Amino acid sequence: MIKLMNDWFRQSNKLERIWLMAKIEFKLRYYENKLGLLWALIKPLSEILIYYVAFEVIMKQGIPNFVSFLFIALICWNFFVESTSGTIQILKTKKYLYEYTNMNKMEIYLSTILSNCIGLVFNSVIFLVYYTFISGTEIPITSKALLMIPIFLNLILLSLALSLILSSIYVVAKDIAQIWTVVIGVGFWLSPILFKLDTFMQALPSLAYLNPISGIIINIRKVALYNEWPDWTMFGFNYIYAILLLLAGALLLNKLGAKASEYL
Repeated sequence: MIKLMNDWFRQSNKLERIWLMAKIEFKLRYYENKLGLLWALIKPLSEILIYYVAFEVIMKQGIPNFVSFLFIALICWNFFVESTSGTIQILKTKKYLYEYTNMNKMEIYLSTILSNCIGLVFNSVIFLVYYTFISGTEIPITSKALLMIPIFLNLILLSLALSLILSSIYVVAKDIAQIWTVVIGVGFWLSPILFKLDTFMQALPSLAYLNPISGIIINIRKVALYNEWPDWTMFGFNYIYAILLLLAGALLLNKLGAKASEYL
């Protein structure tokens, strides 16, 4: 990590370069389509419709304000999936950037995550507008909602960490892409995205602490929907996971990422 950071700080125009790359990637992803940025919103809205019919209309879970309950969770989950699955092959697809320029590999990851953050901010604003003016909830948004910022930061760090780990492993083991697809599928149902917190905690009490995505979703709902303080123990665990995984990711990038040009 120290070697990577020293190498990075010695370069000039780092932030401008990262922001420029993030904007380019974001525009390529959305603005070449006729609906543009609306595609970032259409995905969670379509999923909300499907899960609403399945879990509220048919199964009748009886979760108050289910659309908001699901909306905020899917914002976090989709960001996590796009940031991890979308970067598994990044050392291959963007090989030209670190081979033929003086760009540090970490900048490539940061710009990709930052481009996803633009969509995250957009969807979060739409959620806040919906929750405040359309949902009809009796629980107003208060200053506790500002805690969404450190929780989102935790999500970003976790996504970056796993991006470094997965893409570094991909250099020597291409199967990691398929393995991660399976993990994502299982992880969706082992996270409290569709279930009441009480039901989830009774069935899988330890998983909320072992699975950092679960902790992030639980805490983001507490501060955004229920005007409650986050579970600080869970909050601490989530940040510890993110930092440890980020260190592991930096180590793997230093060891395996250096061989990317040779193997890919």
